[in-house]
Amino acid sequence: MTAIDTTARRSLTDRFLDRIEKAGNRLPDAVTLFLYLITGLLLISAVASWFGAAVEHPTTKAVVPVVNLLSDDSIRRWLAEFPSIFANFAPLGMVLVAMVGVGMAEKSGLIATSLSSLVRSVPKAMLTLTIVFAGVMSSLAVDAGYVVLVPLGAALFAAVGRHPIAGLAAGFAGVSGGFSANLLITPLDAQLAGLTEPAARLIDPAVTVPITANFYLMAALVPLFTIVGTIITERLVEPRLGAWAGSRDTSVDPGTVTDVERRGLRNAGLVLAAIVALVAVAVVPAWGPLRGPNGELTQFFKGLVTILMAAFVLMAITYGRTVGTIRSERDAVKMAGQSMSDLGYYIVLVMAIAQFVQLFGWSNLGVWLAVNGAGALKAAGLTGAVLIVLFIILTCLINLLIGSASAKWALLAPVFVPVFMLLGFTPDFAQAVYRIGDAFTNIITPLNVYFAVVIVFAQRYVPGFGIGSLVSVMLPYCLWFGIASTLMTLGWYWLDLPLGPGSYIHPAKP
Repeated sequence: MTAIDTTARRSLTDRFLDRIEKAGNRLPDAVTLFLYLITGLLLISAVASWFGAAVEHPTTKAVVPVVNLLSDDSIRRWLAEFPSIFANFAPLGMVLVAMVGVGMAEKSGLIATSLSSLVRSVPKAMLTLTIVFAGVMSSLAVDAGYVVLVPLGAALFAAVGRHPIAGLAAGFAGVSGGFSANLLITPLDAQLAGLTEPAARLIDPAVTVPITANFYLMAALVPLFTIVGTIITERLVEPRLGAWAGSRDTSVDPGTVTDVERRGLRNAGLVLAAIVALVAVAVVPAWGPLRGPNGELTQFFKGLVTILMAAFVLMAITYGRTVGTIRSERDAVKMAGQSMSDLGYYIVLVMAIAQFVQLFGWSNLGVWLAVNGAGALKAAGLTGAVLIVLFIILTCLINLLIGSASAKWALLAPVFVPVFMLLGFTPDFAQAVYRIGDAFTNIITPLNVYFAVVIVFAQRYVPGFGIGSLVSVMLPYCLWFGIASTLMTLGWYWLDLPLGPGSYIHPAKP
């Protein structure tokens, strides 16, 4: 089953994306596909290990060999750790925790009523732009945008009679494709700066890299991604999807909100205001209990999904008690249980994904590919705009294999930060160029740990929606986000603009 309307006359771009969707959806079920990938990974690791494939780690200088996953030690380790690999897969816990609250809010009627009110207050012309912008800004909340904003975008579009897959795509593009950009400093800024500085000190022991090193460029990307994402959604993605003719079972009814529902929303809003006030008291002051020993907010951001879950649960109970959908604690617990049962397929899929991701890490194939790719680019001896573009391309290709931004930079920084510095650039600029290539392929790689979550959300509206469907929908965002952000970076380079407060492209700039 296709997610795309094929009744209208198709443009060349539409036909190309149709072929991608059909080819992708000819693949076996996602669970089966990852089992095939695991089998291939086992064989490739064995062959590479037999040929002695290995690289020198750019930071530790230790030799990192490709590990044979079919060796006796590897098999014993895998069998012993299989359950813990599944249970400790980070996105699984995050999704389950978030969906307890979101599911209760949905089943109590809170989300439907809230969306009905929201679609009346947000101008239809601003709906797409609002979703994309919120998605880009959601990186402040780490991964919460995947499990909250992406399904919300689909529901909002369905509520106004637009295709929910277009709303889902707009949210996913903002959350994932625009991951590096933000108008505020995020935890990622601190993580990357902490890796850039020691790499830079291989050349200059006195250099420092502040967490604001890329702030101006990353802030400028926010309106860029918002505008590009809006145009792609409304001019390419939504026309290709066609008119939405879903049933009331899978769309939000934007009908009249009753007086009792308004009271429910008001009471839930009061609960939310109280939670926000409590969190502010715990975070804003230097002595706030949710701050770390040195006043840092790292742990707070990591715990934000739990706070959101608690907020949704309390608001759902408050709303449900007001309108009568929750009459006792048994009703609330039943709704939470139903929310978990809705995720049955996702849990099975995650079991396969978690094993593949862990085995790929154990094999060291990702390290081998990253270091050799970086070495080839370094050996080419390129400079200026050509170096910038090729480094972005290399990063986005590696991003298809290694999802973690910090893990990739830990491998690439010791190679490319010194290269950029020796060519007359600052380490701040090397980090900025890396961040451009790090995000926009997130939305087309099945190795994105939230890729399966998005497919499950989409299947609520289009049961036959598969990997090929999602890739074909998201590919225009990937291409245009990549082109637009690369051009902006080149413009920043040619105009020699500051990257952040006190951070520049060239160290000689006063």
